[in-house]
Amino acid sequence: MALFLSLHQAPGLSPEEIAGYAPDVAKNVHATFRQLYVNTGTGFIATLYEAGSAAEVEQEFERVGFPFDSINELDYALSDAQLAQMLARG
Repeated sequence: MALFLSLHQAPGLSPEEIAGYAPDVAKNVHATFRQLYVNTGTGFIATLYEAGSAAEVEQEFERVGFPFDSINELDYALSDAQLAQMLARG
């Protein structure tokens, strides 16, 4: 399974509206939800999903009824701990 970062624009979306999507998102039918990042002021949303393909993530958004701008497969990630180890090795 791969990780996919999806970008969305939903100006005016409130925390209550986000919570309204939760029951459908939690079903994880085509892809598995991992994380959500939102700026409610600007409407910027980034979601992290695990799936076999970008097409599966797209199916998941279609099933939930939430529009997206892009779905991007991630092939490299770096945590703060890994960054510290990298710097320590010099």
